[in-house]
Amino acid sequence: MEKINEAFELLLKTDRELFQIIFVTLRMSFFSTLISCLLGMPLGILLAGWKFKGKRMLKKIIHTLMGLPPVVAGLIVYMLFTKYGVFGSLNLLFTVEIMIIAQVILITPIVAGQTLSVSSVGAKNLLETAKGMRLSNFKIAKLFIIQNKASLFSVVLTAFGRSIAEVGAVSLVGGNIQWKTRVMTTAIMLETNKGNFSFALALGIILLLISLVVNIIASAIIKQEEEE
Repeated sequence: MEKINEAFELLLKTDRELFQIIFVTLRMSFFSTLISCLLGMPLGILLAGWKFKGKRMLKKIIHTLMGLPPVVAGLIVYMLFTKYGVFGSLNLLFTVEIMIIAQVILITPIVAGQTLSVSSVGAKNLLETAKGMRLSNFKIAKLFIIQNKASLFSVVLTAFGRSIAEVGAVSLVGGNIQWKTRVMTTAIMLETNKGNFSFALALGIILLLISLVVNIIASAIIKQEEEE
């Protein structure tokens, strides 16, 4: 109980390091989710509604990458961006930007796969109707997004949840550097190992609150969609 009280005191005192960690976490999660959705959703919709050469192989690759272990993704990114790697000259290793790149590699297949799943149900009928109306591919995709916005929003939430809870990849490529690349999950592990349970609990409380807010927003959007 004492540690819980100390955790709330840290939050009320607006501890500088605590809120810097929260800011880095939200920055990383927002941009990795945004980029992953911009890449993965169009790919998922394309796979659901259009036929093209190599489609079956691409689906197999996406389903395989959906289960990619985070440490493997982190290792691949680390090797590419290390000093002697292909992109070593960019000097991105141990930065928030490289953490976002690792997250995008992990999350994009998940977004594409889940978008494919929610799109497959009505994509065929919608495509046939739209082609009969001679709509362009852009208008077809736009119409599909409008009709399935609640399901696609759930995909976005899944991507955000995956991003904010990640430990392995971001720790490997980010280095968990204080005041620079330390995020909530890696900080919780570090502070727990150090025996600083109050700081770890404070971060855990924030993670739970963020999850609660996201779920409240999701429930409100889905409810509004059902009422319409």
